[in-house]
Amino acid sequence: MYNQIMIDPILREIGRIGTFLKQNYSETAVISLATLFLILSEYHSIGARWSDALLFYALLPLLTIIFLLRKNPLDFGLRFGKFKTWRIHVAVVCLVALPILFIASRFSSLEEYYVVQNVNLPRYFIKAVIYQASWEFIFRGFLLFGLKEKFREGSILIQMIPFLFMHLGKPEIEVISTIPMGLYFGYVAYHGNSYWPAFFIHLFINISFRIMVNWL
Repeated sequence: MYNQIMIDPILREIGRIGTFLKQNYSETAVISLATLFLILSEYHSIGARWSDALLFYALLPLLTIIFLLRKNPLDFGLRFGKFKTWRIHVAVVCLVALPILFIASRFSSLEEYYVVQNVNLPRYFIKAVIYQASWEFIFRGFLLFGLKEKFREGSILIQMIPFLFMHLGKPEIEVISTIPMGLYFGYVAYHGNSYWPAFFIHLFINISFRIMVNWL
């Protein structure tokens, strides 16, 4: 009798946990696996940064969407969505970003971190495209659109948090900037119904800043 009294509350609690997971299956899978993929990318590199990103930030999330969530990957921001809306954001942000990036490239902490000897720009561009496309997908595709149905605009806030943590170890000013930029990237992707504007803006920032640090 005593054992039964002790066991029944435990079983009820396990049942409640099971119900919670069942009711929030998709969101639990997206958040848990996105976190796992980000951790694996840090501890189990398969080679270069671009190949790690392709595997952990793009291929594994896509396989999760297809085989575990049983959903269409195109519904995770891969369509061009509201192109007429987000193309304006891309044009304006890239234009405004140029002088800001140039000033930032003169900060010693950023210059020391990003300067690279003997950069092959065409090769770097190809690797950057693969890396940024994969990087943006796990945050502004897999996470944002995977949580959009449940959390609505709250998904913009959620995806910003791991985006910030993945920048820890970089110069302080860049880490701080990931708060507004992470929110903005999420906002544009959410309301543009596409992850592509975040990709184009982030790629532009990446390439432009690399050129300014190493050649200008």
